[in-house]
Parts: sequence; structure tokens; C-alpha cells
Amino acid sequence: MSDNNVMVVEDNEKNRKLMRVVLKAKGYNVIEATTGEEALNILKNQKPNIILMDIQLPGIDGLTLIKQIKADAVTKEIPIIAVTAYAMKGDEQKILDTGCEAYMSKPINTQELPHMIEKYIKKRQENHEQT
Repeated sequence: MSDNNVMVVEDNEKNRKLMRVVLKAKGYNVIEATTGEEALNILKNQKPNIILMDIQLPGIDGLTLIKQIKADAVTKEIPIIAVTAYAMKGDEQKILDTGCEAYMSKPINTQELPHMIEKYIKKRQENHEQT
């Protein structure tokens, strides 16, 4: 399996495109979903190395989706980075408590995004090598 598959779960077309362009420029293969339901369907057949998860999604919201992904034995090891524009005091801890490895606020920092992706993919690889 390639180590460069990133799933972007984001309903906003402009934000999704920004993440796709930045990540593809760094050599990542981007798998896109616009809803939580679509993401779950994709995860039945594809296992990305990391997921960028918008918290404010139509239908299944991001926090509920994260809990479902982390509760599934097949997908629970996939690192998830939460992304949201509407963070309030205490939200970051609530997001991290769902099982996310990290949290990013919007607007996306295009310089930081690829570094964060690389960091958590490497961390996952190291964890697999130790087991």
C-alpha cells in the first residue's frame, strides 16, 4: 500500500479544492468525500493513510463520523486531523477526545498542512514497525 493516500472529508468546495491542490503538489493522492455518509462508503473499499475531517458536515457530523471510524477495527488506526472554522473554547479538547490526532483551524495554513500530514503518516508507520 502506498503511504501517500489522504482522505479529505469536506463539504465546502473551495476548502476541499485548496487542500487537494496543496496536497497533490506535495505528491499525495487525495480521496475526496463531501459528506460523512460518502466517507463511510469510501472507507469500505479504500484505506487512506490519514483523514482530514471537517467537523461541520451535513448529515453525519464530523465528531460522530470520527467516533464511528475509531470504533471500527478496520479503520481505527487511521490518523484523523480535525479541521473546522467554528471552534469555541473547549472544542479542541472535545475534538481530541474523540480520537483525533490533531486539530487545525480554518482558514487552512497551506504551509503547515503538508508538514502535519507527513508527521502523522510517519508516526503511524513507526507505530506499525514497532508492532
